[in-house]
Parts: sequence; structure tokens; C-alpha cells
Amino acid sequence: MARTRAAAAGVRGWADGTFANPVIAGLHPDPSVCRVGGDYYLACSSFEYFPGVPLFHSRDLVHWEQIGNVLDRPGQLDLPVTTPASAGVYAPTLRQHNGRFWLIVTNVADGGGTLICTASDPAGPWSDPVWVPGLAGIDPDLAWGDDGTCWCTYAGIEQVRIDPWTGQTLGRPRRLWSGAPGAQAPEAPHLYQVGGYWYLLIAEGGTERGHAVSIARATAPDGPYEPCPANPILTHRGTNKPIQNTGHADLVEAVDGSWWMVLLGVRPGGGTPAWHVLGRETLLAPVTWIDGWPVVSEVAPVMAAPSWTARPVPVPPSRDDFDDDRLHPRWASVRSRPADSWSLAERPGWLTLRARGASLDAPDITFVGRRQQHLSCRVRTLIDPTGGCGGLAVRLDERHHYEIEAGDGQVRVVARIGSVLSMVATRPVAAGPVRLRVEALDSSREDWYPSKGPDVLRFGVEQADGRVVVLAELDGRYLSTEVAGGFTGRVIGMYAASGTVHFDWLDYEPREHGTGSDRAGETIVAP
Repeated sequence: MARTRAAAAGVRGWADGTFANPVIAGLHPDPSVCRVGGDYYLACSSFEYFPGVPLFHSRDLVHWEQIGNVLDRPGQLDLPVTTPASAGVYAPTLRQHNGRFWLIVTNVADGGGTLICTASDPAGPWSDPVWVPGLAGIDPDLAWGDDGTCWCTYAGIEQVRIDPWTGQTLGRPRRLWSGAPGAQAPEAPHLYQVGGYWYLLIAEGGTERGHAVSIARATAPDGPYEPCPANPILTHRGTNKPIQNTGHADLVEAVDGSWWMVLLGVRPGGGTPAWHVLGRETLLAPVTWIDGWPVVSEVAPVMAAPSWTARPVPVPPSRDDFDDDRLHPRWASVRSRPADSWSLAERPGWLTLRARGASLDAPDITFVGRRQQHLSCRVRTLIDPTGGCGGLAVRLDERHHYEIEAGDGQVRVVARIGSVLSMVATRPVAAGPVRLRVEALDSSREDWYPSKGPDVLRFGVEQADGRVVVLAELDGRYLSTEVAGGFTGRVIGMYAASGTVHFDWLDYEPREHGTGSDRAGETIVAP
């Protein structure tokens, strides 16, 4: 069994017995959790990014560390370049049964489908997929009855018995229960046996502002199901709470017998309609049982921590010097990461990227990035573009991205917003390595007005004397889900647009909120 440190970038905790939501910040939606002894494991959706299905470990449900990705080999996950942004890998369910870990998930890309992987250790390696060809839905769940029957329940809400070892369906699917009459998108089902009942937890209302969690129960896993009279048991729709879109939940019983819910939510900012830029994030809320039904406490930015929560420690800035022989599991690429497109050995201590697609518009761009996890942050890198052209990009999808790019004796800032591509600013630089910098500066909450954007993205070059030449400041709303659509959030990283480029390090540092911060000592150059 894997044992890891109870720490993760993006999580704030304090010794006063509170923790901060989200517990896994940034693009980490559709969480599914299971407990084995005193260890908790959690998996999330990954969409068009490779490796697929990030997997985390915790000892207290608050501090999480990514220990791997379930689909980390090309033979497990083949996302063709025709895979649209926000398609790919949707909504895993992670369970442990009879000493083995099971993960079922849907790949909605062409040639995909529902697949099951297993592992003896959640840190991996995970098996090659077993496909479930008889399943015609997303958000699959696995649950085992007392007699060993494996039930697969999926969006709709439908259910069928399966053989999880072979993927064969046993019988015909049947409709169970679809939530409130007329509610859209009944999905994300999870099935639990608690006491004398089977509980069916679902999401409904769509994954936007109307998102909600409802539950029903039955005396047998295949129903009939009785809805909870207090449904929905969780929703933030129609409220002014700072966390919105709450839904797609999973339940877990903790080591002390208490119950907790992990779920997704967003942190919108700016004016109206309010834009969320980090994607849907993983949140935590306590649950109590009253009259045989779960009751969810408030989901707030600051919550009372579980009684057994480890004493939190400050999270240092996250820097990768590329000195190891493999990339950390947090690093993500778009659709694939062919072996001939990157190397840690060609120039030891540097990450080498070789171009495929010619720009961030291309579905096969050579890109290695990490999820933006803080509303305000600073990302810096040292690039040697001598053999090509590349840089540092903030990506939402092929049609919504900003980047600062070095090559041919210049640094330039480029913005793609839908059908508009703009060269925002250029500046000559000397040959050789150059330090590039991107900052996300969260908007102040104090001077609200209807059209105010959620943040500003600032692009600059760090000079040898430590000063920063800022080339451009761009409105962050255009790299938001409310503008671009889809299900993802920002990923910030390194790319190659032509030839071969090398990166010595990348540093990601959380910053204080507010666009007025950290301007001292900078040289501002008008775009």
C-alpha cells in the first residue's frame, strides 16, 4: 500500500482547526474517493489532457498529494488529434474491493468508450483497460452486492450488472431513478450500502449554476428507489455564495465514523455573469445522518477541519528544475506526449521540447503544463530558444489562449480569442536563454461593477538586473469557461512552436490577491 506525505500545492490549512476549500484547487473536477484503513484516495476527470485521471492520496481528507495518473501509458489512453477540447476522459469512479483497486471511467473521444483499470497499489502501475462495450452512457459507477454481484450505474440514470474482469454486461440495462421531475442532466451516480439501505446519489440540474446533488434509497441495489424528501440535499443555485456550481459528489466514511462529501464547485469572480477561470475544483464538506438521510453542511471557503486533521505546514513555491529522470505526475500535455517530442536526458537538467504543431491553435502542440491552482499566481521559466521557437502559455483550449514566446531574436505576446488572433506586443532580446514570466492577478472584490473582469494576465521578461519588463496586460475573462465554453480550466506551461527549445526550470508561486500587488521595481513597457 502506498504511503505518502499529507501535503499538496494549492491547499491552505491552519492550526486553528480550519481548512480552506477547495482542498484540491484548479482543474480537478468530478472527484471520486475511497478509504482503505487510514488512507484516502481520490481520482478526477482529465478531459483532453494526458496522462489521464490524476490520482491523489491523503491521510485526513484535507491535505492531498498527487501520487500518479491512472492512464499514464499510450496503450491505456489514445486521444486522437480529432478529440475536441473538453472531450476525452470523463468522471471516474474509484473503489477498493477484495483487496484490489478498481477505476471505471468513460473516454468520449472517437474510438473510446467505458473502460475499467485495476491495481494492487493506487500509486500504480494500473492495468491496461478492460472495455465495457455494452455501456452507452457516461459517469459510470461500480458497486458490489453482498452476493458478489457487480452493479454498474451510469448517467441517465440506468444500471446493469457487469463482470468487471471482462467488461461483459449481464442482462439489459434498466432505468432506476432520474432525480427531480423535469430536472436536466441526471448524472454522476454513486451507489452505497449503509445500514439496511442502498443509497443512490446523483447530480442534476447541469454542471453550471443550477447544479445540485440529490439522493434516493432502496432496500436492494436495483431498487425501487424512494427519493429523499429534502432533495436536493446540496445546491448553491440562486445564492450569492462565493462557491458556485456545487455538485457531482461522492461520499466517504472517515476513520472515526464521521461522513464526508467530496464534490466539485467553482470560484467565479468579476462582474456579471461572473467568470470562473480555474475550472471546476474539488471541495470537501461534512455530512451527518438524520432519520436515515444524509444532511450536508455548508460548503464554504473556510471550514472546520476533521478532528484528526494533520497539523498543516506552509506550502512552498512549486519549482521543477527537471533534474529527475521522469516528469512529476502533475505535468500534463494536450492529447498525447509522444516520446520523440520531449526529453529530460538530451540536455541534462533541462526539459527539451521538439515542435509538432506550429502554435497553440494546433491540436498536436508540444506542450507540458500544470493546472493553475490559485486566483493570483506567478509563473516563471528560463528558456533557451536557440534552436527554435517556444515559450510560456496560458491555455484554456485551441481557440482561447495567451502566450509569451521567444525565438528569432524577439519576445512576443500573442492572444487568441475565438476567431481573433493578435500579436499584442514584441521586444527584441539578445541571443541565448531568456526568462519569461506570466502573472495572474485576481481582481479586487472591493470595487465591484457589472462589467469588471475576473483577473488580469501580465506577461513580461525578467532582465539580468532583476527588473521586469512588462510587455502586456490582458483581460482574463477571455480565458474563462463562461466565454470559451466547455468543462476545463486554465493550464499554464511550456511549449515548442518550431524546432527544438530547452527549459532549465519552471517556478509556480501563489501570490496575494489584487491587481495592485508586486509592481515595485518593475519597468512597465506599453504594449
